[in-house]
Amino acid sequence: MTDKGIGISQQTLVSNTGHQNVRAKKMPQYIASLSSTLGALAAGMTLGWTSSAGSDGIDFHKDPYMLPITPDEFSWIGSLTTLGSAVVCIPIGVLADLVGRKYAMLMMVVPFTLGWLLIICANSVLLLYIGRFITGISGGGFCIAAPMYTAEIAESDIRGSLGNYFQLLLCVGILLSYVLGSAMNMRILSIISAIVPLIFFAIFVFMPESPIYYLKKGNEEAARQSLIKLRGAHYNVDDELQSHKEALDKTGAQKVSFLTMFKSRAVVRGFIIAYGLMIFQQLSGVNTVIFYSSDIFTKAGKSLNPKYASIIVGVMQIVGVFLSTLIVDRLGRRILLLASIILLFLTSFILGVYFYLSENKPDISEEISWLPLVVVCVFIIMFNLGFGPIPWMMLGEIFAPEVKGMAASSAGVLNWILAFVVTKFYTDLKGAMDASGTFWLYAGFSAIGIFFVYFLIPETKGKSLDEIQRELNR
Repeated sequence: MTDKGIGISQQTLVSNTGHQNVRAKKMPQYIASLSSTLGALAAGMTLGWTSSAGSDGIDFHKDPYMLPITPDEFSWIGSLTTLGSAVVCIPIGVLADLVGRKYAMLMMVVPFTLGWLLIICANSVLLLYIGRFITGISGGGFCIAAPMYTAEIAESDIRGSLGNYFQLLLCVGILLSYVLGSAMNMRILSIISAIVPLIFFAIFVFMPESPIYYLKKGNEEAARQSLIKLRGAHYNVDDELQSHKEALDKTGAQKVSFLTMFKSRAVVRGFIIAYGLMIFQQLSGVNTVIFYSSDIFTKAGKSLNPKYASIIVGVMQIVGVFLSTLIVDRLGRRILLLASIILLFLTSFILGVYFYLSENKPDISEEISWLPLVVVCVFIIMFNLGFGPIPWMMLGEIFAPEVKGMAASSAGVLNWILAFVVTKFYTDLKGAMDASGTFWLYAGFSAIGIFFVYFLIPETKGKSLDEIQRELNR
């Protein structure tokens, strides 16, 4: 009896301290993740800021800026942010490995503050250019570092939901810029936008560093303390710590040269898939809709105040991301990408038809002046259901660990460069092809994207990395 009692006591003790029976606390992980994605809120306000300026930057002609800005200059103001984001994609990865994910993001507050100060105090178009480029650097830095941090601090069973916080907060930031821009002048909006990164700094400075970063630096004790803060003091972190160490050791052992990697069929197909998704994501014209939503609704007529219409677009973005969070692990990536790109094609084509009617048969277009708002809302929802979040999600699924870092950085550069091209030349396209031709061009790219998704994109839902790699190697 005594031996039996001792055996039960020891078993109970082990189960109460073991990794499998003492559940980790979720709240510290949610708090840390949400704190990091306040940077996404700041980046979203940067992206939405241009739309608040009105059609072709008309708001800059009025108090407080009093700057005469041409449509071409306004296109540079809108697009230089994306160029800054492209520039930072590779350096931020290097910085995150040198000083840590946490401090890399905290350092992004410095250029954010400098960029917004230049915009707030701008007395020339050149200062607006420089300010927008610098804020783009910070916004792009967050787009790489924040998802990296979230993925490394989260347990596997909540990693997906935490990963969607970034896209959600990005859309909230865009909406916030739309709402504030409808109620105040551009300088006050800029001041508020400058305060958000400072709030992020004040909160995130107290969050733990990624345990993966500490392990990469060989500091196991710091990694253990970080996990304890993220999982709770009563959770046994040793098993998880050992699992991370083994994964990093395996990745280190598999490092090969750049050219050797491309001898693998899976790697080549992975890059084709990743780059293709980024290309069709941007050539759908989504940044035109986000950056110039006020301009689009001004061109469509005056049945609804363009700035209020932009707010509705911002709400639809959040609805789309929220719905994607609920169904992406149920329906799968491929079916959502297909549904998304088909609707992006149809809505862009319909917008082209509407603007053709408004240019050639205004009496007909006036009778359906409600159409652009409805179509743009469908466009935004379907983009954020599929082609918004899923290309970024699949970057983490189709590449082996030894390739993932380079793949994510290079895909990020490609994405932002394409965003720059689409945003910068929207005004030029509109002048050369009219609004109708511009949206028909976007529809054409989306039509090609339908075939790309149907024939080349595999389903990754519920599959392990090994299963995905075997499928790509076929």
